[in-house]
Amino acid sequence: MTKLRVAVIQAGSILFDTPATLDRMATHCEAAAAEGVQLAVFPEAYIGGYPKGLTFGAVLGSRFPEGREDYLRYWKSAIAVPGPETDRIGSFAAKMAAHLVVGVIERDGATLYCTALFFGPDGTLLGKHRKLMPTGTERLVWGQGDGSTIPVLDTEIGRIGAAICWENYMPDLRQSMYARGINLWCAPTVDERDIWQASMRHIAYEGRTFVLSACQFMTRADAPEDYDCHQGNDPETVLIRGGSIIVSPLGEIIAGPVHEREAILTADIDLHDVIRAKYDLDVAGHYARPDVFSLHVNETAREPVSFFNDVSFQAWTQDT
Repeated sequence: MTKLRVAVIQAGSILFDTPATLDRMATHCEAAAAEGVQLAVFPEAYIGGYPKGLTFGAVLGSRFPEGREDYLRYWKSAIAVPGPETDRIGSFAAKMAAHLVVGVIERDGATLYCTALFFGPDGTLLGKHRKLMPTGTERLVWGQGDGSTIPVLDTEIGRIGAAICWENYMPDLRQSMYARGINLWCAPTVDERDIWQASMRHIAYEGRTFVLSACQFMTRADAPEDYDCHQGNDPETVLIRGGSIIVSPLGEIIAGPVHEREAILTADIDLHDVIRAKYDLDVAGHYARPDVFSLHVNETAREPVSFFNDVSFQAWTQDT
């Protein structure tokens, strides 16, 4: 299968209300299914939310009690992977008979991760990617992913992977995904700035891949009344204005960008365009110089504590 219809969903969370956000997601999935899409991409932190403007009660060197309450509320809106919420999202994919990529806030113990989940058209959770490097204040509330969750999934509709928001500015991450043969580059984000469009076009052109970037559109009305964000309390205030886009392997915009509203952007694509584009530039193939440059990727899961029983410990000490 080389020709397919893809979509990015520009929509916002209902902050701190994950069941309501899942209901909203169900509606968008139904609309995308009506468009006949075979792959739909939702924004960064769509399930669990991106609490833009919230300080979490922190200044350099101090954390205040109200910030701890904010973190608790955020933790409660996050989801386990796998868990009942991922089962429900899988049911959306199965009903669509489409692949689905969605940004979530993943809860693992007391730590939160900004994660992208991949679902198959039968509803199966195919894999996940944890954001490697939270940006700025995000580091207050999100942990760092590791090399064990940077998949490029070989599916019947193409090789699908994801880089979340400013991860797209990490050259080594990009090169590692190019080397895995990605041709459907998913970029869930909340970056609403115009320069983001240039970045998406650059990645498409550099990697000779289709880029599908879904950005949230969220207003102050999507947050609870006691949401103390610095933008103010006018319900019509736009917190995240969108800017979703789909780009071809030659850097051409084929859908979007759209701002200031919810939207479903679709495009009909031909994966053979990836091969056509790599005729003169394949940065992980004929345009690489491994005699000069090399990249090593550690795919080991980095666990802070390792437990051994007597047998496994003895085996480990013998190996080392």
